Amino acid sequence: MSRFTFYSSLLIIFFTYGMAAQKYQIFPAPLIHSLVVNAKLGLNNLRGDTNTWYYVEANNRQLVTEHKPNAVQLGLTMITGIGADRSLVIKVVDFAGQVIHQWDLDWHKIWPDATHLDANVVPQGKPGTHIHGSRLMSNGDIVFNFENLGLVRLDACGNTVFRAPYFTHHSIDLDEQGNFWVPGQTNHKQALPQYPNYVAPFKDDILLKLSDKGEVLQQISIMSLLKDNGYRGLMYLSTIKSRDTRVSGDIYHLNDIEIFPSSLAEGVFKHGDLMVSLRNINTVLVLNPDTLNIHFLTTGKFVRQHDPDFIDGNTISVYDNNHIAGSGQYNNSKIVKISALDNSLTDYFSGSQALPFYSSIMGKHQWLKNGNLLVAESMNGRVLEISPQKELVWEYNNLISQTDTVGIVEGAERLAPFFDTEFFSRSTAACQ
Repeated sequence: MSRFTFYSSLLIIFFTYGMAAQKYQIFPAPLIHSLVVNAKLGLNNLRGDTNTWYYVEANNRQLVTEHKPNAVQLGLTMITGIGADRSLVIKVVDFAGQVIHQWDLDWHKIWPDATHLDANVVPQGKPGTHIHGSRLMSNGDIVFNFENLGLVRLDACGNTVFRAPYFTHHSIDLDEQGNFWVPGQTNHKQALPQYPNYVAPFKDDILLKLSDKGEVLQQISIMSLLKDNGYRGLMYLSTIKSRDTRVSGDIYHLNDIEIFPSSLAEGVFKHGDLMVSLRNINTVLVLNPDTLNIHFLTTGKFVRQHDPDFIDGNTISVYDNNHIAGSGQYNNSKIVKISALDNSLTDYFSGSQALPFYSSIMGKHQWLKNGNLLVAESMNGRVLEISPQKELVWEYNNLISQTDTVGIVEGAERLAPFFDTEFFSRSTAACQ
């Protein structure tokens, strides 16, 4: 009886601790989770399936949960993500998750003759790439990036309007003259004398200005921009050796360009300024695209950030991925605000045990007119709408065919009232 009591007590203790470890993510829960993930990856490799990073477990999630329906910002929501059977989709959904309009984006059908790409980077199977950066136009056209492969514009029916054969990626912004600003890149296979210790192959990120027909109007090199503005230290920030400043590969990782609009009053930021995010050196900067002068730069206040947004003439917000290997407090992403007046930072919204929010890479956010915040938790396949009181008011999960799988969400945008159900019906009828 004493042995039975002893072992029963141990089982109860182990069970109780196991439940607590899972809830609060303390040892050994993070280790077990890592082992499970790596085991699944290993199994996929044995099966010859090495590219399933865009699917995650659903864990009994619902397609949509309306936590506070009366507090949401009205409007349809455009979701960019991975669909069923490794498909690429951009869809417009209502608050119940019903699809109002959808573009199915098959690289092989849209771009079967990609002569601008080296043979080794041309997609072979599905999905081959993913959609990173999209823009809905006022006539119902959709403009988007096949990540690192090219920019495409389709009408509401999916017919090709233009294809821009440049290595575009991550984001698309539209200026008030109707031109697009899109991140691009130049891949250097040989060293350049003017950039010592840049070891080939390496990538130079490019700010691309394109016309509404996809023609190049302006190119700005990040390497030249940093060098000419006296930020040489940032050019070698990714080196890790004490006596060697050589750098190579993806040195900066440009992941966003945003234009300061005339609808906001000027401050430190002026109308037409460009804000740029350089993930791999944890830096956000603002420049004049005509003079190429950098007049605001902040570094090191976030970890592997994405999607900085202008709030007013002196303030920006940043999607701080907070990508630090670890557990507990480090497994949460943040939306932070930074003042350009004194470079101070305010933590606006952060993931917690009560309201988890974490995406190690990617991610976008949008400030809504009623004060809410729309957040794409990209690598978890989830979209959150957060009230000013930091309450979850609406949640969308990119479920794949109502199974136990969720596809990643590269972007989410609450559309203006102009883009209603009737709008998409008219746009489709016009191009049909």
